[in-house]
Amino acid sequence: MIVYQATKSQFLEDADKRAIEHVIASEYLKKTNRYAPDAEIRAWRASLGQMADVLADPDLADDMGVGIEFGIPQTSKRVDFILSGRSDDGRPHVVIIELKQWSESRLTDKDGIVIARRGGRAETEGPHPSYQAWSYAALLEGFNEAVYEHGVALRPCAYLHNYFPDGVIDHPRYAPYIDKAPLFLRGLTERQRLRDFIRQHVRHGDNAELLYRIDEGRIRPSKMLADSLVEMLKGNREFVLIDDQKLVYETAIARICSASTERKHVLIVQGGPGTGKSVVAINLIVELSRRGLLSKYVSKNAAPRAVYQERLRGHRRQVEISAMFGGSGGFIETTANTFDALIVDEAHRLNEKSGLYANLGENQIKELIAAARCAVMFVDDDQIVTLSDIGHSRELERWAGALGAEVTHLQLASQFRCGGSDGYLAWLDNMLGIRETANDHLDRELFDFRLLDSPTELHALIADRNASNNKSRMVAGYCWDWTSKANADAYDIVIPEFGYQKRWNLDRDGSLWIMARHSIEEVGCIHTCQGLELDYVGVIIGPDLQARDGQLVTSPEKRSRMDRSIRGYKALMKTDPETTRARVDRIIRNTYRTLMTRGLKGCYVWCADAGTRQYFADHLKG
Repeated sequence: MIVYQATKSQFLEDADKRAIEHVIASEYLKKTNRYAPDAEIRAWRASLGQMADVLADPDLADDMGVGIEFGIPQTSKRVDFILSGRSDDGRPHVVIIELKQWSESRLTDKDGIVIARRGGRAETEGPHPSYQAWSYAALLEGFNEAVYEHGVALRPCAYLHNYFPDGVIDHPRYAPYIDKAPLFLRGLTERQRLRDFIRQHVRHGDNAELLYRIDEGRIRPSKMLADSLVEMLKGNREFVLIDDQKLVYETAIARICSASTERKHVLIVQGGPGTGKSVVAINLIVELSRRGLLSKYVSKNAAPRAVYQERLRGHRRQVEISAMFGGSGGFIETTANTFDALIVDEAHRLNEKSGLYANLGENQIKELIAAARCAVMFVDDDQIVTLSDIGHSRELERWAGALGAEVTHLQLASQFRCGGSDGYLAWLDNMLGIRETANDHLDRELFDFRLLDSPTELHALIADRNASNNKSRMVAGYCWDWTSKANADAYDIVIPEFGYQKRWNLDRDGSLWIMARHSIEEVGCIHTCQGLELDYVGVIIGPDLQARDGQLVTSPEKRSRMDRSIRGYKALMKTDPETTRARVDRIIRNTYRTLMTRGLKGCYVWCADAGTRQYFADHLKG
C-alpha cells in the first residue's frame, strides 16, 4: 500500500497550492480507515516541504513517480519517500529515502546503532538512518515480486534536512551502512548532492508506472525461520533485522560480551506474536557460536526445538545440534555461570518444577539465570497458556534481582506475522477481551481473516492452502478428549451435525507435527504450534469460549478432562475462587489469541458456539 502516489509535477503542485500534510492525511484515512496521528502529520509538514525543495529542480524529470508512506508487504513498516523512473541505460530504478528531522545524535559502540531524539521523544538508542534505509530496501526486495521479476534496482539513502555534519552521524563506524545507503545532511551543498544522487538513478520519468506495479505486485512467499536455519549457520544473511530487532540484537551482544561472574546480566525482551522474538534469538545463537562463546537456545516448548533440530539434521553433527538447543528443565544441576549466555525463547512458558512428574529442581527461572553470565529472556505475557506457566515478565525481573543480575528491558514492536497488520492484533485483543483497543471492527483488506460456516468447510480450505507448500495446519482449543490415544481407530474431534471427525496430532509425529507431510489430516493444539509459524492457520474455537449478552465469556468446564493446561483449577477454586477464575479465564483467551496469530498470511475460523460465531461476524467489516 502506498498512501500517496503521484508524479513529481503533481507532488510539487500539491505542496505549493495545498497543505501537503493534509493531502497525505486525507489519503491515509482513505487507505487505512484510520486517522493519522498528530505526530505523523507534523513530521509530514516538516519533511515533505524539504523534499519539495529538493525536487524543485528542472533537471529532475517532471514525470518521475513520487510515493509517500509505502507499506512494506508482510510488515508494519513504511518507507517515508520513494521515487521511480529509469536510468540512462533504461533499467527501472526506485530511490528509497528515509527522512529524519534530527539535528543532533550521539555515538554508541554498537553496530549500526545511534542515540537520537526520535519522534520528539527523549533520547533513545536505535538504528542509524542509513541502516534503516538499507534494511527497508532489503525487505522490499525480499517481499515484492514486481521488484525482482522486473529487475528493479533499489537505491536507498537517508536525508536529515536539519542536521549539519558533525562527525557523529557521519562517523566512520557507520561507514558500512552509509556506503550502502548514502547520508545527506543540511545545507545547499548536501541538497545538491541528494539531487545528483536521484538524477544518477532516476534520469527519466515513468509517470509513476513502476510505483503502481510495486503497489499491485504479488507478495513473494515469506521465509520461515526453520527453513532458513541451515543457511544462517553457514553465515548467510537470511533475515535483515530492522529497527527494534536490530537494537535488541546489538544490545544483547553488548550485554553478553560485558557480562562476568561478578556482573551478571538479564535482558528481558517483550514482544507480541510475529514481532521477531525467535528470529532475533536464533540470530543471536548463530553469532555467539561464530564467536566461540558457550551458549544455548532454550525453550520450555519442545516443538520449536524439534523443528529446528530436524532442519539441521544432515548439516551438523548430532552432538553439535544437541549442544545448541535445550529444554528449560535441563539446568537443575548446572554449575553457576557455566554458560556465557542462555537465549530463552518463549520465557513465559517456564515452569517452577522440572521433570516428567514436575518434581525436580527449585525454579526454572532461577536455574536459568544462575547458569549463565547473561540470560536473554524473550517473553510475551499474553501467551501464558497453562496454570503452570510462571514466566511473567514481573517474575523474571524478580528472580534477576534476587540473583544480583543487572536487568535491561527492551520491546519488540515491529509486526511481521498476520500480514504485518498491527490492526489485526489490536482487533483480536479487543474482541477476545484481552485489552480494550480502538479496533472494534476488522478491515479484512489488512489481513486474510475469514469466518467459516462449518468445520468441514474450514478444514477443506486449509487443506487447499496447504497443497502447494505444506505450511498450513488446523488447530483447535482442547475441548475434545484424546480418545485415539488409547484407540487408534477412534476419532477425537467429532462434530456430527457437520459430519466432521478428525484426530488430534498423533504421537508418531511428536513435536514435528507442524511439518509432518500427512498431519494436515489431523488437528493440532496449543502445544504443537506455539513458538512456530504457518502460512495459514485454521482455528476451531471450542465451546470453552462463548458469547453471551454481547460479551465473550469463558467456560473451563467445557474443556477436555484430559487437558493439562488448567488441570487442578477446581481444587484451586475452593481456596481462592476469584484469583483462580481470573487466571483460567485469561489462559483460555490467551490460548485462542496464540492460535489465531500463527499465520503469516491468513487465519480462518469456525466457532462451535453459535453465539460466538455471530459475535465474530458482528466485529468484521466488509
